Order: sequence, then C-alpha cells, then structure tokens
Amino acid sequence: MIGWPVTGTSIGIAMSDEESRSEEQREAARLERERKRAADKGEPPPPPPRKKDLPPQARPIAPGPPSKAKPAAPPATRADKAPPAPPKRAAQPPTAPTPPRKVTDDGETPSGTIRPGGATTTPPSPQTRRRSPGRHALLFAIVAVVLVGALFILNGIFEPFKGGGSESVTVKIPAGVDAGDIGTLLADKGVVGSRFFFELRATIGGDRGKLRAGTYKLRKSMSNGAALAVLTNVQKGAAVIDVLVPEGPAREEIAPVVAKQGVTGNYVAASVASPQLDPTSYGAPKSVSSLEGFLFPATYELLKSAPTATRLVNDQLKAFKRNIAEVNMSYAKSKNLSVFDVVILASIIEREALFDRDRPLVAAVFYNRLRDSISLGSDATTRFAVRNWDQPLTASQIASKSPYNTRQVAGLPPGPIGNPGLASIEAAANPPKSDYLYFIVAPCKKGALVFAKTLPEFQKLIDAYFNRRAAQGGKDPAFCR
Repeated sequence: MIGWPVTGTSIGIAMSDEESRSEEQREAARLERERKRAADKGEPPPPPPRKKDLPPQARPIAPGPPSKAKPAAPPATRADKAPPAPPKRAAQPPTAPTPPRKVTDDGETPSGTIRPGGATTTPPSPQTRRRSPGRHALLFAIVAVVLVGALFILNGIFEPFKGGGSESVTVKIPAGVDAGDIGTLLADKGVVGSRFFFELRATIGGDRGKLRAGTYKLRKSMSNGAALAVLTNVQKGAAVIDVLVPEGPAREEIAPVVAKQGVTGNYVAASVASPQLDPTSYGAPKSVSSLEGFLFPATYELLKSAPTATRLVNDQLKAFKRNIAEVNMSYAKSKNLSVFDVVILASIIEREALFDRDRPLVAAVFYNRLRDSISLGSDATTRFAVRNWDQPLTASQIASKSPYNTRQVAGLPPGPIGNPGLASIEAAANPPKSDYLYFIVAPCKKGALVFAKTLPEFQKLIDAYFNRRAAQGGKDPAFCR
C-alpha cells in the first residue's frame, strides 16, 4: 500500500517532468542513455548528431571518455537520479556591428542602408521623394528670370505700346549702310529707342535686304516696325530740300538767303511772332517787336512740297529752345543779366568775332566795359541801326542817335542785332577772366582779333591797322596781298 502510491506518484511526477522538458533536454537525455548502454556493452559511444540535424536552439555537447563522462539526467522512471544540467551553449563567432543608419536631409534612408534586422531597404521611387522648399524657390526664380528676360526682348523688338511717333524728323540714309548703321542713325535722331532691337526686328521680319538709301520724313519715338514700314517702302520717302541759315545775320539779311534756297513766303513777316516762342519768357521787355535773336542758325530740311517760311521759322525757334536749355546761365545771372541780355551780347559777339577762339575774349571785353560803365563801342550795333551790313560806315552813321549805336549809348542795345550760334551764346554766358578792354582786327591774320588792356596799347594796334590798310590802297588789311 505504501509503495504503490509512491510508485504511482513517482510515475506521475516523472511523466510531468518529461512533458515539461524542452526538446533540447530530451535529446540530451537520449544521447546520455545511448552512451551508457554502449559503455555497459563495451561498445564505442555513438557519434553526436550533425548541426543540421539539430533544432535551431540545440547545440552539440562534446563527448568525453566513458570514465570521465558526467552522469546524464536519470530517466523519467528513475526517481534516484538527479535531473541533468542544461547543456552548455557553444561559443558563437563574433558578428560585425550593425553600421549606424544614415539619414539624408529629406528624411529618407539612402539606398543600401542596412536596417535593424539585416534587411536591405529598397530606395524610394523619385515620385515619392519630397522636395525641399529651397529647391522650389530656386526653380521658381530661374523660371521668373527667363520669363522677364523673354518679355524684355520681345518688348524691345516689337514695342507693342509704341505707335507712329510724335515730333517730325528727317533722316538721311546713305547708300551701302547695313541695318545696324541705320539703327544707329535712327537712335541718334530719337526715331527708335535702340539700334540693337531695330536691327534684330529687321532681321526677324526679313527686312534687312529691303532697307533703301534716301531721305525720309520720320517721327520721334516710332516703333521699330513703324520705322521699317517707312524705310522699306520707297514711295514713302519724303522729298526734302536743305536750307542753310548762317550764324549772325539779322532777319532782313536772312530773308533773301533762304529765298534763294527754295523757301516760299515772306520770311521777315513770318519771323515777327510765333506761338512757338514768347520772348518775354526769356526776360525780353514787352516792347520787343520781333523774334530777332531767337532764330537759331543751322541747316534745316523742309518738305519740298511745302518749304514755307513759317515752317522754317518754327523749326528755328524749336532749335533755339533746345540749345539754350543746355547753356549754363549762372554766371550771367550773378551779373544781373537775363537770358535775353545774354542773347543780345551773343548777337554782338557773333558779328565781331570771325573765329570761335576769339569769342570768349570778346565777351570778356564787353563784360569789363559794362562793369566800368564804358560804352561797348561796337560798330556792328551801328550797322544794325542804319542797315549798313557790308559797306564802310560814314561819319553821319557813326554819329547816329539810334539806341543801337553803342558808340553813343552806354550799356546794351534794346535787343539782339542778329541771330547768334551756340558758340557765341556760350561765350556770352560764361566769359573768361581777363583785363582786356579793347580789341581790333589784326593785320594779315585773315580776320583774327588782337586785344589790349590799356588805351595806349589799343592806339598802337589802331595805327598798325590803318597803316596796313593804306599800304594796300584802302583794302581790308585783314588779308595781306
């Protein structure tokens, strides 16, 4: 009674232990039993199983000699045997450390990176990559620059906001010039804005070979296309005449000169007044009765179909306003001279000085004489008063009581005595510093002047002048024979 329950209990416990053992432990027990049997029979122990035959968790136990073998765990039916110790794990070969995971700026793992667990990741497709804001901004800036550049070039070529232009201007196109040279001529005249874009427009439109030499009536600020339409159509080239207005002469002297050049109408009458210019705006008194002094001398091109005196006068007045605007009047104003006063002085300088190099010193003489309250003593003003333009002055003319006789009347005359050019206007506005008070034509110098500071010096110059004149039989001593 006592043994049975014990035996039954032992079996029950053994079975529970056998069921609770791991597969590795059961296999180890089986091997130990086989070695024991072999030892009892005097046979060699069985070989250990190969690694591939073992379960993944099992490790081979190196067999030792029978006499030194450690006792295996008792079988499940043997209660007097201690349970076997768990087998030792064989040493594992060292493994390479897992490299650190590299991460790019956009948060993606680069291709080839080993993730934890040894798996190799597949690089994401280009469609799944996220673009950084900097890349988007750079791309947008490049596109914007390209678009702005393209719009600028297209606007420069086709000029959609320009039309037929404004102020009329005549342009001469010489024979043998190319589109670039023509573009330069037009740009200088203000007809087009750019030589480069004009030439490019002519090239794109196929007009390079159609441009013709000749004289054309164009307008300022025309579009490239509008200018090309005129220059490629010979029928639209305007026939013009060139009218030369010399520097210095008064209105009455100019009238026959321009009439001989084909100008029609009464030039003297046309130059009395014009809506193009008001002399009082330049400091002239209201008593001024004509546009004398404001008729700028130059070469003008008039339409051959209508070369009128009125058109010529208007063009001269426009030219005067453009040129006078570029002259610095600050020094003259510091001497209490108006623009009108400067024009008066310039008209006298124009008559007295033949060469540009003499004009500044003549202006200095007049400024010094005005400062010292000395009459100007210019015969040119007396000639204007008596309308004697080229003959020797008589005694009675020199004694004339006209306000234009600057031998008799101190200060400036009432108005200009002719129409000065730009060189004389600039000299009258900005004379150099000088002590000269006198000047006279130098003998044998072809019209050049000679200057003196004192009256005795001047008297010597006068004597030399008249001596040379007498030697030439009363002929002009400026040109020696």
